Amino acid sequence: MEIITNSPKVKYSENYIETDYEYFTNIIEKQGNQILVTPHAEQITIRTERKVPKLGVMLVGWGGNNGSTFTAGIIANKLGLSWPTKRGMQLANWFGSVTQASTIRLGQDENDQDYHIPLKNLVPMVNPDDIIIDGWDISALNIADAMERAMVLEPILQQQLREHLVDLKPRPSIFDANYIAANQADRANNVIKGSKREQVERVVQDIEDFKQKNKLDKVIVLWTANTERFSEVIEGVHDTAENLKAAIDEDHSEISPSTLFAYASILTKSSYINGSPQNTFVPGIIEMAEKAGTFIAGDDFKSGQTKLKSVLVDFLISAGIKPVSIVSYNHLGNNDGKNLSAPLQFRSKEVSKSNVVDDMVDSNNILYKKGEKPDHCVVIKYVPYVGDSKRAMDEYTSEIMCGGTNTIVVHNTCEDSLLATPIILDLVILGELCNRIQFKNKETSFCSFHPVLSILSYLCKAPLVPHGTPVVNALFKQRACIENVLKACIGLPPDSHMMLEHKVPFLMKEHGVIKKVNGRNPLILNGDY
Repeated sequence: MEIITNSPKVKYSENYIETDYEYFTNIIEKQGNQILVTPHAEQITIRTERKVPKLGVMLVGWGGNNGSTFTAGIIANKLGLSWPTKRGMQLANWFGSVTQASTIRLGQDENDQDYHIPLKNLVPMVNPDDIIIDGWDISALNIADAMERAMVLEPILQQQLREHLVDLKPRPSIFDANYIAANQADRANNVIKGSKREQVERVVQDIEDFKQKNKLDKVIVLWTANTERFSEVIEGVHDTAENLKAAIDEDHSEISPSTLFAYASILTKSSYINGSPQNTFVPGIIEMAEKAGTFIAGDDFKSGQTKLKSVLVDFLISAGIKPVSIVSYNHLGNNDGKNLSAPLQFRSKEVSKSNVVDDMVDSNNILYKKGEKPDHCVVIKYVPYVGDSKRAMDEYTSEIMCGGTNTIVVHNTCEDSLLATPIILDLVILGELCNRIQFKNKETSFCSFHPVLSILSYLCKAPLVPHGTPVVNALFKQRACIENVLKACIGLPPDSHMMLEHKVPFLMKEHGVIKKVNGRNPLILNGDY
């Protein structure tokens, strides 16, 4: 279903949707004891390319839990597979995907009822059924065997999928034992040999080969492999694109595999998304992406516990309640948990999980003095028996009125890869869409988003943002950003949620929601009278 905006400010052509849009912001200036607020309007044109390209996705860590589940999910949904369970028949779906399984309020219909549409219908987006998949893995298992090893999907579904996955084999990947846990070495039987320069060249060849063989318009590369330890960012090595190139040529030991994949992706003009928490995007990579105009995004999929934390802390602080202690405990038994049992790899995950509340704390100087933050502890333990079924336990202790305390305890059991896989899909679909959106004003020609795609922050634990840009972790702000940008593409204003047409008498009359009952005073017909 295509949405058409009935407005002279929105023009539809064969190739584009073009919108004359008024973007409002407020400029704040402190003047003594006064705060001067000046509303500012910027006239811009937003142009969205209507043609959806043929898209290929290359996964680093294709044979892992997430990579094999993503591939299986694409095929299961494309074929419309169903299978029996003890709770009845199950049909393949994309529950957990904001693009495929969520809706957006478009407005009100002729009966004054809210009208919602699937978010995916707002502007032209890639259909998941049309995505072509390839990738790399340090394990040589084909994707059918990798799916069985992961033990994520029901065996009956695996049996239906096997014939479609058995011929899919990962390309050799980059393996550096210095960056992932030693317990991963037994998997490493499918690796690219040679120097770092030779490894980059091999990855570039793989991307070009995949693109040419499948006649693809675009390729997105996404890291869903094991969490690496943090790289030590060294001046003269990582700080500029030129120094990074030289360091790769010199085979410098402090260049991580994920950074090499990002480097190769940018060379091929392929967007690169980092789904793990390590510091892949060193300054040299960011500079390289900016110069090439190639999109990068990350870090670390925001799926379960951290997503809930970004909601709950936002709720508490916006309610004037002061969280003072946040303790998060996890245990899981998949290969991600096994890798994270090593201290250096755990430290990468701890950093991405710990910073998620900072912007919300900084937003309230009534509750928190400058520099004050809640105590925040994150624990992850590897328990093989539970497999992909991750347990997360959180305790939020807050100060309330006149010395009182409030404690909320949450226990969450989730199938880790079945939460992460729809996020991979959303990152890919929204990342591709950003390639087709451009902006200009009267003084400039059309330009794209900044190469660091902060619009994807909703999907990432540790959002990567352009230098000097504030980090937003509050989930509802992140979601509103996506909604409002997509609405702007078709000339619709942000949803203010004021709903004055249901609150102000003359507006209510104009919208037909006030009626007289037995000739008496107007009543609001909302079912409560």
